[in-house]
Formats: sequence, C-alpha cells, structure tokens
Amino acid sequence: MNIIKYKSIFFAVSGILIIASIVFVSVFGLKSGIDFVGGTLWQIRASGADSRSLADYFENDLNVKNAVIYSESSTQSFLVKLGAISESDHQNYLSGLSKKFGQVEELRYESIGPTIGRELKNKAITAVILVLLGISLYVAYAFRKVSYPIKSWKYGVITLLTLFHDVIISTGLLAYLGWRYGIELDTKFIVALLVIVGFSVHDTIVVFDRIRENLVISANRMDLQSIINSSINQTVARSINTSLTLVLVLLVLFFLGPVSLKYFVLLVMVGTIVGTYSSIFIASPALLIAGKKK
Repeated sequence: MNIIKYKSIFFAVSGILIIASIVFVSVFGLKSGIDFVGGTLWQIRASGADSRSLADYFENDLNVKNAVIYSESSTQSFLVKLGAISESDHQNYLSGLSKKFGQVEELRYESIGPTIGRELKNKAITAVILVLLGISLYVAYAFRKVSYPIKSWKYGVITLLTLFHDVIISTGLLAYLGWRYGIELDTKFIVALLVIVGFSVHDTIVVFDRIRENLVISANRMDLQSIINSSINQTVARSINTSLTLVLVLLVLFFLGPVSLKYFVLLVMVGTIVGTYSSIFIASPALLIAGKKK
C-alpha cells in the first residue's frame, strides 16, 4: 500500500475531526462531574422503586432539583448523583427512602467538597500535560542516535502532536456525550485519556522504530519516502491486529459491562481506533514532511 501517496487525504480527515472536536468543546463545553466540582454519588438498592419514582421523590419530597439517577441492571441498584450534602442530610434522605420504598440497602456513598474537587481538577490537568511532555521528551532521547535525515527532536515533536491529535478528538467526543447524554467529566475519564495516550504512543513508537531500522539498512538504496512507506507496511498488520484485539474486548464490556463504565469504555474504544489511525496515517507522513524540512 502506498500510504504516503494519500497523506493529504489522511491529514484532511484528521483536520475535520479536530475542528469538529474544538467546536463541540467550545459550544457544548465539558460537563464536570462531582470529582471536579464537588457533590455526592450514592448507590442504593430499593426493590419497591424505579428510576422515575426515585427522581420524583428526590425532586418533590426532598426538594432536590439536580438529582440524576441511573439504573444499574447488573446489580439491580440505582446510582444517584446530586450536590454535596451533609452527613445529617444523608441520614435523613436514607430514612425517608426507607419509609417511602421499604427496605433500602446502601451499596456506595461518596461525597466530595468543592475545594477538593477543584484540587483534583488542577492535578488531573497537570497530569495529562506532564504525561504528554514526558513522552515526547523520552521519544526524542530514545531516537538521539538517529540524526540523518531526521533530527531526533522531530520524532519527539511529531509524537507530541500525534498525542494532542488523539486527546483533542477524544475530548470532543466527551463534549458531545455530555451534551447529548449528560455524561460528566470525572477522574475515570482522565484515566481513559491517559490510557488512550499510552496505547497511541506505543503504536507510534513501533512504526518509528521500524523507520529507524530501515534508515540504517536501506539509506543508501532507497529514498526517505520509500523507507517510511515500507516501514508502515511492515508494521500496519501488527498495529491493526493489536488494536482490534483490544476493541473486541471493549465491545464486550460496552454491551455487557456495568452501566457506570459504559461511556468510559466507549471513550477508550474510540480513542484506541483514533490512536491507531494517527500512528499509521498521521505520524509517519508527518515524519516525511519533517525530514524534508531543513
């Protein structure tokens, strides 16, 4: 396959996805969860209740207007998200639920104040930035002995740009899910972004390492474009098979796993596909362009 020949098409597709993602984030924003703004996550099991009756009870009887309730079919329970409440309110709500719906079993209760939420948000942003910079610096160092015809720091810069490509598109998907389905950004989605980054850079380095080997072996017999295209073809089957294995597992989790992880799995799955695409069709052609720039 002459992948390099169609690099303009691949760049155009990525450009469209990136622009769409930026528009989604700008227009819809990211809906922050309780991890970042503070609030309460409560998991209960009540045999005499359903999602609608619980929502009505919280809104009309308890006067809680912002409660969000999800049905968790695997455990036959309900996930309740609401603003931060005191321990006395927690006990009063639990008592009221027991009187209204009969026996109520509390499976999980977490409450985070707004101050802690802001601290977690700042640390999460810092973690993502440090990971991206750390990976790009490491790649530049790892390829330090390959200086012709591509400087080692260019490997690091292209890796960083590729990772930004994956993170921006994944973040755009998260913004869309927040607008369409009310999905909130919390620490597990930060973990999902870091998983996407780790998987993407793994594929990128595999391709780059093969390019490095072929530069040493074939530098005097082939031009740079042919070397890069040959390297992609030598690694593309491995990259796709590795990604496909992960995607199949994630598909099973998406359809059969717990509801609370449904969109986390979806984000990782889409990010894995985007990361594989960028490693094959974006990073390597970008390396060719960088190699031609003096």
